[in-house]
Amino acid sequence: MEFVEFVLKGIVTGFILSVMIGPIFFVLLETSITKGVKSALILDAGVLFSDILYILIAYVFYAEVSDLSTGSSANLLNILGGIVFIAYGIYSIFKKVSTWSTNSQTNYIPQTREYIELFVKGFVLNLANPMVIFYWFSIMTLASSYAQKGDEGHSIGLFLCIILSTFFSVDILKIIGAKYLRPLVTKKVLLGLNKLIGIVFIVFGLFLFFKLIQSNI
Repeated sequence: MEFVEFVLKGIVTGFILSVMIGPIFFVLLETSITKGVKSALILDAGVLFSDILYILIAYVFYAEVSDLSTGSSANLLNILGGIVFIAYGIYSIFKKVSTWSTNSQTNYIPQTREYIELFVKGFVLNLANPMVIFYWFSIMTLASSYAQKGDEGHSIGLFLCIILSTFFSVDILKIIGAKYLRPLVTKKVLLGLNKLIGIVFIVFGLFLFFKLIQSNI
């Protein structure tokens, strides 16, 4: 396979994955609107860091990760992920919104502690999703099918780096785009967005529990 074709496949794969709307998408949107682009980027950096951690786990423990898809390990991951997602969903639904003002939010400057909290929030929410490690495991399997013989390690690493770069770049565009929605956002709209985020996370958490029940029938 030609190098250019290899790179293009990585970019296309990263783009397809990035336009898939998941729970984190709504959190990024809400963060960009309420706290600004920089805050949303910090949150996304936490998500990216957890993705890298999962990739390293999948790469180093390739066979073990494959075994995680079945048995008690999968059940535990689904239980923990379901609890975290449902808990965050309930929190989002009942989260209060302070008096909303486009001008005040434009000038809002978070403290260092808030940036750390946002990074941890993105990291934990993404890490709590047990499907992410299998998702990257599948991508790694795809990468190995594209890898050049005799240089599989470097080829897989490069492919994953291209995907992550594309993924993060499209996320930046989403975050910047959300910034321009601020003039349209009212307190009522923001409350509705929080409820939507809560419902999405609860549904996703219930889906994990459904997978758990289905696998044990």
